[in-house]
Amino acid sequence: MSMGKLSANELKELLACIKKDLRVIVPPMVGYDSGVHKIGNKYIVVSTDPCTDVPEEWFGYLLINYAASDVALFGAKPEFCTINLLGPPETKSKTFQIAMQQACNAANELDIAVVTGHTGTYSSLCSLVGVCTAYGTVEVENLKTPGNAKAGDIIICTKPVGMEIAVNFSLTHKTLALNFFGEQKAEQLAKQIHIQSCVNEALQLAKLRGLHTMHDATEGGLVAALNEVAEASNLGFKIDYEKVPLTPEVRALQETFGLSDEQVLAMSSTGTILAAINPDTEKEVVETLKKCGLNANSLGQFTKDMKRVLVRNNQKLSFPKVADDPYSKIMRA
Repeated sequence: MSMGKLSANELKELLACIKKDLRVIVPPMVGYDSGVHKIGNKYIVVSTDPCTDVPEEWFGYLLINYAASDVALFGAKPEFCTINLLGPPETKSKTFQIAMQQACNAANELDIAVVTGHTGTYSSLCSLVGVCTAYGTVEVENLKTPGNAKAGDIIICTKPVGMEIAVNFSLTHKTLALNFFGEQKAEQLAKQIHIQSCVNEALQLAKLRGLHTMHDATEGGLVAALNEVAEASNLGFKIDYEKVPLTPEVRALQETFGLSDEQVLAMSSTGTILAAINPDTEKEVVETLKKCGLNANSLGQFTKDMKRVLVRNNQKLSFPKVADDPYSKIMRA
């Protein structure tokens, strides 16, 4: 998955073309990975995501889980999906069949029904590309959006930052991974692809009344996710760098590729949830995540003060405004 998001200003220009519609409760907005529209008395949460340049043996799994995770982060159980599989003219039928079987297996695991889709080859493409649109319903009072964080909310991170990159690197650069991480750890990482889905824990967390907002730290990692939630909620925040969960393997990648601390914070971390929670709910969040086999890492708090602060070595610094995600740099090694 090569990083290629447009800037916030470029996205705003694109979104300005969209006509407002009263049936759309949450229209396309910067920082919102899902939209919401109304049918009757129900809210329908919809998300669409591309999938390309990922480990081939997990293409279909990631295709489904990218979109399904975004739906779950809004508090909705993903129920249906569409699948597009597109490739260059030389793409073999077997390649499509394998990708489709992987996607169907992933959809079945999540009890998602495949409704429709499209498959074809195009001379403008140079590799396989998938697009999944997932959607599901949510009760009005249970909807979670990135713009609902509150001043004083604790910022919770559910998984170590950068694990997406460490796992994908171990799958696609096996020899280098052995050198960087050691044989045992490299083999373990290659089996942890499921860390890139957050459907289960998102749906469990969404049941907690004191949980206000969830956001996947995907492209741009913590930098993009924190800035997007702060922007959407009209808040500032303060986090402690020393509290950010980083594994020895991510530290090894930082040293090997000469990454700054700011780049580490921006490491694509698909499947890692950033949640804004009422402090009174922290114990419930910890227990809920523990049942999912995860830790609740408290990074800091959202603030009324609009400043975005990074505390590092007891010094208050400005939090990065733009994410310098090293995903492509590392994966193209």
